[in-house]
Amino acid sequence: MRIVLVEPSSIAQKMVTRLLEARDHDVRCFADGPEALAYLHSDHDVRALITSVELMSMSGYELCWEARLLSTYRQPIYILIMSSNYDRRKLVEALDSGADDYIGKPPAPEELYARLRAAERLAGMQQELVKLATVDPLSGALNRRAFFERAREACARAASGAALSAIMFDIDHFKRINDMHGHATGDVVIQRISEAAATESDTFARLGGEEFALLFEGRDLAQAVEIAERLRIRIGELRFDDPQLNATCSFGVGQWRDGDTIDRLLRRVDAALYRAKANGRNHVTADDDTAPDILPQAGRLVRSARR
Repeated sequence: MRIVLVEPSSIAQKMVTRLLEARDHDVRCFADGPEALAYLHSDHDVRALITSVELMSMSGYELCWEARLLSTYRQPIYILIMSSNYDRRKLVEALDSGADDYIGKPPAPEELYARLRAAERLAGMQQELVKLATVDPLSGALNRRAFFERAREACARAASGAALSAIMFDIDHFKRINDMHGHATGDVVIQRISEAAATESDTFARLGGEEFALLFEGRDLAQAVEIAERLRIRIGELRFDDPQLNATCSFGVGQWRDGDTIDRLLRRVDAALYRAKANGRNHVTADDDTAPDILPQAGRLVRSARR
């Protein structure tokens, strides 16, 4: 587990570091709060913060509070505060400041290890809850809610000038696959296609039924079209137990424009996908300024029309 240790005393810092490294923890040491806080901002792999109450430019309580604001479901941080003062009021203040636990200084080795084992158990439970809340159980892709949460963050970065593109695709004639081969086979098709698509982007989601979306930060429209075409070919080459089964997908691709929201971007991508379906399926179609606009309600209507 990667741990940030904040301790102004070089002797105490070395002692605690040795204890942590003896249990194979990856320790990053700092003498004061602001430096540690800057590191927490930059390294999303940190899973625990151990800080002394007695710091220089900011108190350990202030650091706890700031670190707790950084802790999210994607970056859970277990916060352990150390103090040589065993006053119960200090314990209450530490917990109210965002600390998960409180330990004496210098820490007794076995007590420190036990508290870190508790941190690892808690992190494991948090990760499982996050998975249940954000991952579609059939495909292993992000669910709709998690996708739009990440998409809004990506759009905020795109509004500052970063490139952003999106792909939406769905499985051609999926109802026919279910009717002819059974829903169990349809589930296998979704799983295999999802495995192929997940290698292209960390922000890959099953939006519902047989419809999927991918986001690409730092990629322009041409690059996204190339990815979609590569994925279209890969999916078409998938083989299933039934030799009569062949799955293909149709793709719409679009790029962020100034003033966009995620809804506006996906509406254009969905319209491109609709045109790909109308043009014979198993196609990649890019958003095009010259293409006729689709009515605002089309995003809801086309899903039933293009099966």
